[in-house]
Amino acid sequence: MGRPINKLCLECSKLSQKEAISLHGPETTTACWNPKTCPRKRSHYRHRRENNEKQRAHYRDRNSKPAPAETTETFSIPVQAPPVALLYLYKEKPKDAHLHAMAVSVWQGSEKLAEIEAVHCMGMTNTQVNRYLKEVLRVLRERYGITEFEPPIRMEPSECEIVDCPLKDKRHVQTA
Repeated sequence: MGRPINKLCLECSKLSQKEAISLHGPETTTACWNPKTCPRKRSHYRHRRENNEKQRAHYRDRNSKPAPAETTETFSIPVQAPPVALLYLYKEKPKDAHLHAMAVSVWQGSEKLAEIEAVHCMGMTNTQVNRYLKEVLRVLRERYGITEFEPPIRMEPSECEIVDCPLKDKRHVQTA
């Protein structure tokens, strides 16, 4: 199991390097900026979602290949993977927690075909969320023939990718 997410580093990764140094540099109260490690960590946190998706695809591809038998002839027949829709739900850990935001991406094998921008769900009822998801599926069915989402992927609300997210303003005030 991987290390837990360092929420301070995750928030810092969303800032420019100058802002990060001014908030976390040696003259600040946190003084956690390390010029040897922080640029790499910030890059890791900024590209975490894409790297994890790429790693999962690589792991699936590697594990799906059967081990070659020594006495039998082996060959492969390429399979055209159907496009799939991944649903990202930004919400806290408890199952009954409120849904903060959601996003959708469309993949075919390890190639990303499309991405639907994340939307906030604050103030939306379950009926409104379901209506929105049905509309998304209608568009995906027309374009890619997709009729359902893969099992949803839960993300922390602190990882919300929406630029004007109210949680970002709240976190920025707390860290300043």
